[in-house]
Amino acid sequence: MPAQQRFPTKYPGVHYIDGKWGEDKQQKIFLIRYRKNGIAIEEKVGRQREDGMTEAKASRIRAHRMSGTEPTNAERRRLGEEYGNRWTIGRLWTEYKLSKPNLKGIVTDDNRYDLHLKKHFSKKSPDEVTHEDVERLKRSLSKHVTDKTLANVLELLRRICNFGMKRNLCLGLQFVIELPKVNNIKTEDLNPEQLENLLMVLDQEKDIHAAAMIKLALYTGMRRGEMFRLKWQDLDFQRGFIKLIDPKAGKNAQIPMNEIALQLFKEHPRTNSEYVFPGRKGGPRTDIKRALTRIKKATGLPDDFRILHGLRHVYASILASSGQVDMFHLQKLLNHQSPQMTQRYAHLRDEALQNASNVLDKFIPAVK
Repeated sequence: MPAQQRFPTKYPGVHYIDGKWGEDKQQKIFLIRYRKNGIAIEEKVGRQREDGMTEAKASRIRAHRMSGTEPTNAERRRLGEEYGNRWTIGRLWTEYKLSKPNLKGIVTDDNRYDLHLKKHFSKKSPDEVTHEDVERLKRSLSKHVTDKTLANVLELLRRICNFGMKRNLCLGLQFVIELPKVNNIKTEDLNPEQLENLLMVLDQEKDIHAAAMIKLALYTGMRRGEMFRLKWQDLDFQRGFIKLIDPKAGKNAQIPMNEIALQLFKEHPRTNSEYVFPGRKGGPRTDIKRALTRIKKATGLPDDFRILHGLRHVYASILASSGQVDMFHLQKLLNHQSPQMTQRYAHLRDEALQNASNVLDKFIPAVK
């Protein structure tokens, strides 16, 4: 870029140089400066009149590129050199990853792409993908993967194509990809012996925070994220409630603090952190996987049993099978957004009510 005078704007890192528009008109050409991976970068982001660029827009682009949510000009040039002018699925997937580097699950999606999509779809643009291409993929994968994995792969293909279409980079798919129906309802449970072994292991566990979280999942049915975010100020010992901040249901809520949960909190040591189960340096906890793996192994639990999520199911199953908690109150205790999510436990309540009704048989002689 030739050395031209840079004029600052009111936005940090945003400058402009004078440029021409037409034969006798002037326009600003906006530049941004930032550092990425320790490297100083200066690049053009647009012209005032031709592109409708403004100082504010340039500042937003700078923020996106600093955070990695949008590729740099150099990264875009590399994509063009690799794929030419065509927006193939391979190019779109690279662009997608550049625009969403911190997206949860991106590593898993990248593995799915490499294993199942890259070979057959990377050189095709979305509008070149045919219905037969997808049906062939379905037939191939259905031989050795589950319906859930197949649905995830097809959803990824659809997402990549929609990404390109929404950004006006290319035409979209010319048909609708139909995903296989997957039964995602999995109710995990432990038998009395497994539960007793787990509680014995927890009493010997060196990580007191992990042990307390596991017990709290059993005592209250709280989700992992809700426990990660739990602060001491969210515990109302006077009224006997636990405040849930930004739970999965999409809004703050509260659940009752039963006696065993109350006792757990009273005995749990406080640190200098505001969080009940703090992470590193007293901040919010982000992971507990290592402790859960160790505890699961020591207890001898099944490999597919997810301790925190599974104990939430155990909590719900115990309440439903007691016959003393109706589905409405169970929904509120689990903080489910809809009653349909709670219906997986309805058969347990029906069995409890049937057993209660059968008590009458002991007192009334059978009719002959």
